[in-house]
Amino acid sequence: MLRIRRRLDLSFEALSDAFFTCRKNVLLAKSSSPQVEGSFAMAPRGPDQEECEGLLQQWREEGSSQVLSTVNEGPLVDKGLAQSSLALLMDNSGEQAAASEDKWSSRQLSDLRAAENLEEPFAGELGEDPLSEVEGPMWAAVPMQTDPQYADCAVLPMGGLAAEQWEEDPAVVAWSIAPKPMPQEEALIWPFEGLEQLQPPQMEIPYHEILWREWEDFSAQSDAQGLEAGDGPQFQFTLMSYNILAQDLMQQSSELYLHCHPDILNWNYRFANLMQEFQHWDPDILCLQEVQEDHYWEQLEPSLRMMGFTCFYKRRTGCKTDGCAVCYKPTRFRLLCASPVEYFRPGLELLNRDNVGLVLLLQPLVPEGLGQVSVAPLCVANTHVLYNPRRGDVKLAQMAILLAEVDKVARLSDGSHCPIILCGDLNSVPESPLYNFIRDGELQYHGMPAWKVSGQEDFSHQLYQRKLQAPLWPSSLGITDCCQYVTSCRPKRAERRKYGRDFLLRFRFCSIACQRPVGLVLMEGVTDTKPERPAGWAEAVLEEDAREPEPAFPRTIGTIQHCLHLTSVYTHFLPQHGRPEVTTMPLGLGTTVDYIFFSAESSEDENRTDRRLYQDGTLKLLGRLSLLSEEILWAANGLPNPFCSSDHLCLLASFGMEVTAP
Repeated sequence: MLRIRRRLDLSFEALSDAFFTCRKNVLLAKSSSPQVEGSFAMAPRGPDQEECEGLLQQWREEGSSQVLSTVNEGPLVDKGLAQSSLALLMDNSGEQAAASEDKWSSRQLSDLRAAENLEEPFAGELGEDPLSEVEGPMWAAVPMQTDPQYADCAVLPMGGLAAEQWEEDPAVVAWSIAPKPMPQEEALIWPFEGLEQLQPPQMEIPYHEILWREWEDFSAQSDAQGLEAGDGPQFQFTLMSYNILAQDLMQQSSELYLHCHPDILNWNYRFANLMQEFQHWDPDILCLQEVQEDHYWEQLEPSLRMMGFTCFYKRRTGCKTDGCAVCYKPTRFRLLCASPVEYFRPGLELLNRDNVGLVLLLQPLVPEGLGQVSVAPLCVANTHVLYNPRRGDVKLAQMAILLAEVDKVARLSDGSHCPIILCGDLNSVPESPLYNFIRDGELQYHGMPAWKVSGQEDFSHQLYQRKLQAPLWPSSLGITDCCQYVTSCRPKRAERRKYGRDFLLRFRFCSIACQRPVGLVLMEGVTDTKPERPAGWAEAVLEEDAREPEPAFPRTIGTIQHCLHLTSVYTHFLPQHGRPEVTTMPLGLGTTVDYIFFSAESSEDENRTDRRLYQDGTLKLLGRLSLLSEEILWAANGLPNPFCSSDHLCLLASFGMEVTAP
């Protein structure tokens, strides 16, 4: 009997309810969950065929009518199914035990596909309590046994998790049946170059609890109007920066997303998830990177407009199909100016890439009930710089152009700057030279290896390394080493010279007009006469040089600077976990490349422990959405996953601006 049970342990669940109800010791092992992987397959014939036929004959005599009547009462299984299944069980009675494994595997796979459409069997009618379904996410991953018999079951499951131990056979079925089982050659795995195959840990809690991100509040309680009480009233707003992963770029680099089920990479699925994130956090300003142009105009912009946003978009130059977008709520801000920034410069090898940026100057709108009060304008800059880890020189030049545009837009009449927020995907890690340049305002780059600027990868082992030379960019770019446009640095003239009619008439009879041009053809009565000098006209007229002298800007040797006084919203470390923060996971390795920088004042305290060189000034940081560690994201199968539809995490911060009386 034990051998028969071992051979029939993979028969159909529905057949187990229909056929062997009379003999408890020969019942097939039946699971109450409809999603146990690899079960319900027809057992192969063996040498005990006569004993099996005897059991079937006993079934005909004792319980056929009762079992078939029970089957007819099931929700999805009818009498025809039971009869056809009985005939299937009795066919090929002469098959030998030496049947090939390939034939058995194909039979098992066909039966498995036939069983996938069956819902949960009527376990209650047989007196057995079904297992309670475990609430869990779609595509939850559970470790599985390495038995080759279950090789076709390596599919990400959908629905609850189910596993059951059998006394006679220790094999554990660890995967649930997906709606459309995939053949063995299409089974999904997690190959990463240089790493072993990814085996996600067993999930005991849902994704949304694993990926729970806490809101870190740095402010006092704010009132209903969004103005915070404290030293003075403040205009409070939230800003989100998010690289949403353009669909075109994802398909071009599909090898980076082999750990994801194809369904969660579908744009319609991802778009719905992204819109839910926008609605949930409800920022006042939204800065997006990797926004595909057709998706923006057809779906994102109309949907965001319905949510109350006004959107600006800048596509990358050349043949690129994605770009950057900045969206704001017109109920909170009024647009003063919008400046798209292109980093491509024809003829300059240093700036031959198609990355772009977008700079907006916004005027906060305070409630009317506050009377005659004012808030300083806000400059918001969004960009996505070059990814190439080897070309740090290009990244520095692109950042210099963006900082020059921010300096021009945010500069006030007195030479100071209004509050600034600079965010985006900078493709540089914390404490890298590029990061320190933005935060500290100065960088000595001469002789630095280009790969070291961003700190993404270590190429020190390579024999040839591109090194940064001074000056980094030519003077023809029109940007100084202080990251300012040359025209912005010219002193304004006290008055403009007016070239009126009387002024121009002074030059009718100047000395040069009385000289015969060289090569002039001699024509009698026309070109052979000399104009007479008017009476009282001086021999020579002193002419003032009307040309404005070009200011001379000495180039510093290997040093660039800026005066915007920026600091990061995030500290890039999770003290409660003792791990660094992560904003993305390329090739399964967590790193931080996304930032929100904001203008602050210089800190006089040299003993600050948060490693920030500046403290809050006109623009105060009120709160931020915490980031996650690499280990937490590994537990959720990395990025993207069913709940986070980008390979980057969104960044969210709350700010306050001082409200002053006129």
